[in-house]
Amino acid sequence: MTWMVAAFLIAHGVLHLAVWLPPPPQAQGQAPFAPDHSALLTRTRVPRAAAHRLAVRLAGATTVAYGAAGLAVALGSGWAAGLAATAAVVGLSLKALYFNRWLSLGVLLDAVVLSAAVVGWPISLT
Repeated sequence: MTWMVAAFLIAHGVLHLAVWLPPPPQAQGQAPFAPDHSALLTRTRVPRAAAHRLAVRLAGATTVAYGAAGLAVALGSGWAAGLAATAAVVGLSLKALYFNRWLSLGVLLDAVVLSAAVVGWPISLT
């Protein structure tokens, strides 16, 4: 069970890069949504290139944090819950800033990871 939790955390982190790392589609209709479009940043007149860079950096930070959390779970480290909570908070922040209904499952997964980390669930399995 420990390896399944570790693999889930790492895979969930990698999915963040899969969504936000590719360059945004130039033509309408190539993707179900533009992952680097933020209604909040658009309203505050942040340039599109800067919004894209921020999205990629947040996705990278989320990937690294989830990867570290997965590794910590696999090794039975006491840092696992804190790392998982940090990863989930960064992931939720990313999804809140760039929200689209296509990201709803990701929001749910991050919320589950955060809840589990708060109650110490990954550590209790090892």
